[in-house]
Amino acid sequence: MRIARFVTDSDPAYGVVTGEPGEQTIIQLAGDPFYQGIQETGQTHKLDDVRLVAPIIPRSKLIGVGKNYADHAQEMGGELPASPLLFLMPNTAVVGPDEPVKLPSFSDEVSYEAELAVVIGRICKDVPLDRVPEVIFGYTVANDVTARDAQRTDKQWARAKGFDGSVPLGPWIETELEPEGLRITGTHNGKTVQDGNTAHMVFGVPELVSYISEAMTLLPGDVILTGTPAGVGLVSDGDTFEATVEGIGTLRNTFRV
Repeated sequence: MRIARFVTDSDPAYGVVTGEPGEQTIIQLAGDPFYQGIQETGQTHKLDDVRLVAPIIPRSKLIGVGKNYADHAQEMGGELPASPLLFLMPNTAVVGPDEPVKLPSFSDEVSYEAELAVVIGRICKDVPLDRVPEVIFGYTVANDVTARDAQRTDKQWARAKGFDGSVPLGPWIETELEPEGLRITGTHNGKTVQDGNTAHMVFGVPELVSYISEAMTLLPGDVILTGTPAGVGLVSDGDTFEATVEGIGTLRNTFRV
C-alpha cells in the first residue's frame, strides 16, 4: 500500500495511491494513519490533480546513518564504522517531492545522497532484531543533502545535514516492502551517478532499528535514513536530482540559490 500526503486547495491530507502510472488515483483518508489507522473516506482524486508533499513530517526526529555502504565510505576517504554512525536532523529539514531545495548560503559544496528511508509506525524501545518488522510503518525515498565543507570544518554534522530543505522525502510511503536487495539509483541532470543496492549495506534495516532503539525511544513518524551508496557529487543552482528506490518510486527535486 502506498500512503501519500497531498494538498488540493485545503490543508494537507493523507491518501492511498492506487492504479497504474498515468492512471493513478488517490483515495483520501480520514485523519492521520499513524494514529488512527487506514480509514478511507471514499473521496478520490486523480493523482495529477493534487500536489504531493512530504509523506511525513516527523513529530520527533530524523536519524541519519553515515558510511553505511563500503564503497561510499571509501570514496569519502574514511574507514567503515565498527557500529552504526548516527546523527540527528530536525524536522524543519524536510521538504517534499518536486519542491525546490534552497542551497544554504554558508556552503559552496552541497552534495546529493540517494537513500532508503525507514518510517517508524509505533512507539518502541529496545526492539529485538526479530521484532523490528512490527514497528515499521513503511519505507520512502530520501535525499540526504549535505554541505560537505561544513561537514569537514564543524567536526559534527548537525549544520551540514540539518539545514532547511536538506532532507527531501517522497513521493510516498510504501507499507509492503522487503528492504533487502533493493536497487538504489541517483540521477543528476539526467545522468545516472549512483547505482547501488541495499544488499550492500554494512548494517541492515533490522540492525539499525534495533541499535537506535537501544539509545532512544522511537515514535510514530520518526524517520531513519539508512545511508547512501557511492557516486555522490556536488549540485549547483538549477540542477535536478532524482533518487529512486526499487519498489517505491522516484523522488525528484531541483536546487536553487
